[in-house]
Amino acid sequence: MRQNIARYRFLIAFLGLMPVCLFPVQASACTRVLYIAKDGTVITGRSMDWGEDLKSNMWVLPRGMKRDGMGGVNSINWESKYGSLIVTGYDIGTSEGMNEKGLVVNMLALAEADYGKPPEGTKVICLSTWAQYILDNHATVAEAVADLKKENFEVQTVVLPTGKPANMHLAISDSSGDSAVFEYVIGKLIIHHGKQYKVMTNSPVYDKQLAIMEYWKEAGGLTKSLPGTSRAADRFVRATYLLEAIPTETKPQYISSVAGQKFYFQAMMSVLSVMRSVGTPLGIDVENQPWVSSTIWRTISDSTNRIVMFDSATTPATFWVRLDDLDLKPGASVKKLELVGGKAYSGNAADKFIEAKLFNFAPLGGKFEVTK
Repeated sequence: MRQNIARYRFLIAFLGLMPVCLFPVQASACTRVLYIAKDGTVITGRSMDWGEDLKSNMWVLPRGMKRDGMGGVNSINWESKYGSLIVTGYDIGTSEGMNEKGLVVNMLALAEADYGKPPEGTKVICLSTWAQYILDNHATVAEAVADLKKENFEVQTVVLPTGKPANMHLAISDSSGDSAVFEYVIGKLIIHHGKQYKVMTNSPVYDKQLAIMEYWKEAGGLTKSLPGTSRAADRFVRATYLLEAIPTETKPQYISSVAGQKFYFQAMMSVLSVMRSVGTPLGIDVENQPWVSSTIWRTISDSTNRIVMFDSATTPATFWVRLDDLDLKPGASVKKLELVGGKAYSGNAADKFIEAKLFNFAPLGGKFEVTK
């Protein structure tokens, strides 16, 4: 009986994928996992799968910056309380990042996202600045959840350079291992908050992703079989099982070859191995199947030690940046690490950032130029 219920749940979740097939948006597919070691080290891994060069760069944004939510006449405004290290998409918005308190944000595509139409006079924030708002204003997941639950503003999406809407959901994690997922479904904000929410992919909506996982628990997982396609649902299952399989403490047979023989680097590489295992080889994309896009980069974010590792799938480059090596004080310069054009770095690249004028966050309904 229990197995039949699980299979039924799987069928319902599978049907939830149909709108993606019938109404494809920007070809994109990503995966996010949250790892917690026995010593309390917390690491977030994410892969960015996209249907073309996303023209990403890394930026250092200090505290004390005045920010416009780019939501038009009813836009919210704020001043950044915390400095952050971010990765952009097209240099028109924050796709992910970590702030100086170790709070991590990751934006992933969600074809079913529906932000609704705000009532007249409602405060608004553009999707291009949503992740940055969280990094700028919150030290923990609990703080961010409490803030967004108030619904003092509504998120509205932006049209990408591809001409298609940026439909996204957002995951956050912090140094305590806390986690939350935010989605707009039929115009309503849905929040999943708790340390149990360790894995997220794309479609369907998150509650259906969890239902799919229930089916595969019954199917036997690593002991029998795992789904092998690049569909979001299959990646969710593989990432969940692999995350549970990697070690959560030092492995003596490997630590001698790890940078500095530090456990946190072993852990970061274990998480990176998971992200590589659920990636899609470069150059693969399937017409009318937006959940199958090439992995173009990955990040591994250690909230405990405040280190972000960047792993490019388009250039032979894996490097890391320690936030403790960055100047995030009020009045410090905005700095950029250029990744566009196949730039490659290795080791700790904190000293490779150069002073730069901040990119323009995309406004609602506006036109913008993409980084060349």
